[in-house]
Amino acid sequence: MKYAIVSDIHGNLEAFRAVLEKCGQLGVNQYICLGDTVGYGADPSACLQLLRSLNPLAVVKGNHDEFASNDDEVMEGFNPHARAAVLWTKSQLSADEREYLARLPLRMSPRGTKLTVVHATLDSPDSWGYIFDSHHAADNFAYQYTLLCFCGHSHVPLAFCKKPVLMHSGKPIEEITDWAMHGETDFTRETYAEIFIQNGFKYLVNVGSVGQPRNRDPRASFAVYDDEKMVITRYTIPYDIATAQAKIRAAGLPERLATRLEVGG
Repeated sequence: MKYAIVSDIHGNLEAFRAVLEKCGQLGVNQYICLGDTVGYGADPSACLQLLRSLNPLAVVKGNHDEFASNDDEVMEGFNPHARAAVLWTKSQLSADEREYLARLPLRMSPRGTKLTVVHATLDSPDSWGYIFDSHHAADNFAYQYTLLCFCGHSHVPLAFCKKPVLMHSGKPIEEITDWAMHGETDFTRETYAEIFIQNGFKYLVNVGSVGQPRNRDPRASFAVYDDEKMVITRYTIPYDIATAQAKIRAAGLPERLATRLEVGG
């Protein structure tokens, strides 16, 4: 079975469509979404409809999904650009779409899989914390009872492995640095990185963002997990950034939300 793991689509229909086209080429069987389908981008409803049409195996709630579906207009912790985007997004969603987002769980372990999925962190999913290093990863691993955990939220692809207790050499938790694909400069082509799953280890994987990357790589990022070959592959896909930017500007959303797409930051 091949599972596509997507996160932080953020209303970017051009990026989402490019990712789904690649998923079709790869023969993906099931889709899992790690939250924040809406927010920032100009096509929240279209992205949500497209996601639902895939009959995804699992979808969890992100912080933008939360605030786009409730009546909180203060949005403590949100910067002015994010808050403006959520207020606009609310006006674009139907009552049914907002109810769908409101009902989403904060974390899931899909039946029949060895996966746990969450938008932010397993230890406190409703606090919307971030995982940026092995110390944060350790907190998450303490609540991870499955082989794999996929998360999003930071828009920065990171991966960590936790070694079996019997392995005493080195650090018990290590970052898998190749996953981040540092040093890429040609953003016009597709690239990929792989993690080969080892028995006895646990893995925590941030798949990056489809619709608003923040790792200085503007391409859409997502992952595919092949549970037969026991490999996770992260793909970076070029997409029509100019059209996504034009839609943001036409909607009257903050200019920052358009300009950051081209720099991936």
